[in-house]
Amino acid sequence: MFWAKFIFALPVFALAVWLAWLAVPGMSGAAPEVTFTTITNKKIVLREWRGKPAIVTFWATDCPSCMLEIPHLVGLYRQFHDHGLEMIAVAMAYDPPNHVVAMTQDRQLPYDVALDLNSAHALAFGDVQFTPTTFLITPEGKIAERSVGVFDYESWQNRIAAMLNEG
Repeated sequence: MFWAKFIFALPVFALAVWLAWLAVPGMSGAAPEVTFTTITNKKIVLREWRGKPAIVTFWATDCPSCMLEIPHLVGLYRQFHDHGLEMIAVAMAYDPPNHVVAMTQDRQLPYDVALDLNSAHALAFGDVQFTPTTFLITPEGKIAERSVGVFDYESWQNRIAAMLNEG
């Protein structure tokens, strides 16, 4: 009985994700004009990262897939940040700020972390609903890829290297 429900639920979930993706307007165009405030009160204006590839990831402390993705994000950051890659993790509005701060410290995240207390950033990026949702942004400020769920580490590693002319 369990497997029958699972086999039915999996394609339904995949269809829902695909339909949500289709409903997102303009997420293959320019990255939105946003300013993040990090948990250390630093202001990051996304357009000021032009000329560099960037990753913006939406996550939550209670998201198992987000926890699986963190080592990949840390790996990309450590491999490419000194060469120009910028990165920010944006905690979803429902995530308690004290949990976000604790997780950031516990995991010793080397990249900036911002809170999205009123969902303004999630809305600006096409009404992000699922975590993790991660955006790869070109040095020209265009969204190169939007990944819902854990992104393909090797593919993103190669794309970032190419953007930095290292691949």
